[in-house]
Amino acid sequence: MKKLAYLLLAALTVAMILVVPAAAQNSQELPSAPSAVQPRFPGAAAQQPQAASTQPQADTQDLTAMPTSATQASTTPQTAPAAQPAPTKPKAAPKPLDPASAFAPVTAAPPRVQHPNQLEPETGGDAEYRIGVDVDLVAMIFTAVDKKGHYIKDLKREDVRLLDEGKPPKRIEAFESETGLPLRVGLLIDASNSIRDRFRFEQDAAVEFLNQTLRRGSDQAFVVGFDSLSDLTQDFTDDTNMLARGVRVLRPGGGTALFDAVIQASDKLSRTHVMGPARKAIILLSDGDDNQSRHTRAEAIEAALRADLIIFVISTNVSGSDRKGDKVLQQFAEQTGGKVFFPLRIEDVSNSFAEIQDELRSQYLVAYKPQNFDEDGRYRPVTLDAPGHPGVKLRARKGYYAPKRK
Repeated sequence: MKKLAYLLLAALTVAMILVVPAAAQNSQELPSAPSAVQPRFPGAAAQQPQAASTQPQADTQDLTAMPTSATQASTTPQTAPAAQPAPTKPKAAPKPLDPASAFAPVTAAPPRVQHPNQLEPETGGDAEYRIGVDVDLVAMIFTAVDKKGHYIKDLKREDVRLLDEGKPPKRIEAFESETGLPLRVGLLIDASNSIRDRFRFEQDAAVEFLNQTLRRGSDQAFVVGFDSLSDLTQDFTDDTNMLARGVRVLRPGGGTALFDAVIQASDKLSRTHVMGPARKAIILLSDGDDNQSRHTRAEAIEAALRADLIIFVISTNVSGSDRKGDKVLQQFAEQTGGKVFFPLRIEDVSNSFAEIQDELRSQYLVAYKPQNFDEDGRYRPVTLDAPGHPGVKLRARKGYYAPKRK
């Protein structure tokens, strides 16, 4: 009996040794199954597997940090964006790269671009005195001289008779002796071969004229040299040193395109803007010959009249005989209310410039409203005289172009 009891006890002991480690091993392996996660303490709710939730979250963060990476785009699961709503930052990131973002919205105000028909001098501050504006107010600048050529500066309104298309004006709006108006001057110098002989002296005379005439802070001028082409060597400025450099850099040579140069200078003067009335003039040094212009003499005169300017001419013809160019120069001056000078000696060039300076400071302005005025773009002839002063001559433009209705 004792042997049997010892055998049973030994068998029970071996069984316990085998069973206990197996149970412990099973208890350690059970939590590794995702569907069998147990509470960490009694009464706590069962937790969801962490591995299943963290992996998509990590993918989403990678997409947010590097939205343009082709490598991550190819390895990221398709379902990753659905696991979490897309943040607002990735949506805003492409906007700086969008070409449309560089332009203003279509509802924004359009840029201020003038219509070609509005590129007229009426946009300047002196619009109320301009010829060619969209109102029936006409301005005429004239000079009064006696039989000896001396300037008359004390005329009254009643001393002057004005006829517009043969009829007196409906009303005179202004009559003034304008001696201090700002000047806008275009100095046109013929630099063709035909004036080579005394070109240097004419340059010096032109520089002296600018130094004596222009007032700093009030007057401005530009310099254009022309042969077969026009060259703007100095733009509008009141700095006489800069203007002098613009004159002295010119070198004679080539053909002559006089009419084209007058048209270009007139166009430039018509676009200058001045606060209040101003006197505009072209000072032309040339022999009047033209052999390369694309435009005609009539077109050049029309451009000057439309720009409301006066042309003063100093002829470079020193032959002493009448030439075809002389008549051209005379027409430029007479049609615009200016004057032509024929200095035969070199020293007379300086005197001509001095006389132009005096005349620019000795002129009158009359502004009026004509009868039967119509915005039809037609040329309207004008005459001025002083019937009560037989020895006085009034020099003014021969007419003007009415504005054309848009």
